[in-house]
Amino acid sequence: MISRARILWLLWPALLCLVSVLMYAFHAYLFPKFMPQADPQAMLRFSAVAAFYSFAWLAARIADIALARKGKAKRRKPKLLGDLVTATLFALATVAAIGLLLGQSAGGILASSGLIIAILGFAIRNVLADVLSGIAIGLEAPFRIGDWVEFDETTTGRVIEIGWRTTRVLTPNDTYMILPNSQISRLMLTNYSAPRKHYQASVQIVLHHDIPVSQGKQLLFEAAMSASAMPPAMAKEAVVRASVYDVEGVTYTVKYWVPTFSRDIDCRDAVLMAIDEALRERGWIPPRATGQRQLTLHENS
Repeated sequence: MISRARILWLLWPALLCLVSVLMYAFHAYLFPKFMPQADPQAMLRFSAVAAFYSFAWLAARIADIALARKGKAKRRKPKLLGDLVTATLFALATVAAIGLLLGQSAGGILASSGLIIAILGFAIRNVLADVLSGIAIGLEAPFRIGDWVEFDETTTGRVIEIGWRTTRVLTPNDTYMILPNSQISRLMLTNYSAPRKHYQASVQIVLHHDIPVSQGKQLLFEAAMSASAMPPAMAKEAVVRASVYDVEGVTYTVKYWVPTFSRDIDCRDAVLMAIDEALRERGWIPPRATGQRQLTLHENS
């Protein structure tokens, strides 16, 4: 249900729309009686223009409420989408009002101003590219406010604002970045918050051939699960696979679940700590770095 505050928020545009429509419908009776000196045609046009803008105002507020209600059920909707609806409604009202005042159709007005639009478009082509890209982002919603995203493996962070020209991102290092929307539209995007916040990450561990694959998989699985039991807990099990068998040893891929991207580094740290503790408890030599930055473990004789 619509709250009382929202009803009051709609009251003024609704009243203005009603009054302007009544003025337009009953102008033949109202103006001669209450404003006999006024030009009837001028007052008729004034009431029509007021009706155009009041209807656009009312429709924009209804759309804003609808977007806000829909955003509570899922992820937060970008403010750009509401701004786009409002700008479109008032632009249509302006075109209709100009056509009425000049006695021309909306098509005639747009055709006569085509040259001006072309000149302005060329002068602000870069800004226009950002704005059009921002509109596309608002409509397609590949990411929304609060999502953790990665742009072409160069910029990673949480989206805090989606504007007409730029998108603002706060990186894990609390660095505030402003990215042009036209640049974002050309980059490969990875959204770590959609369709779900949790996802699977992985680490690779290389164990020596002296360690049987079955034992290595079991040890790494138990270690990953013990790390997953730490807060925040994840219900899904870890997965361990032997992925490479070469002269360096056996490479194991350990896949574990991360509840949200903000915990990615902490979860990786917990998994690696659990693996290290498990190896030490078995009496194996601690890991040492190789030339390929992998971990090679040897069993004591």
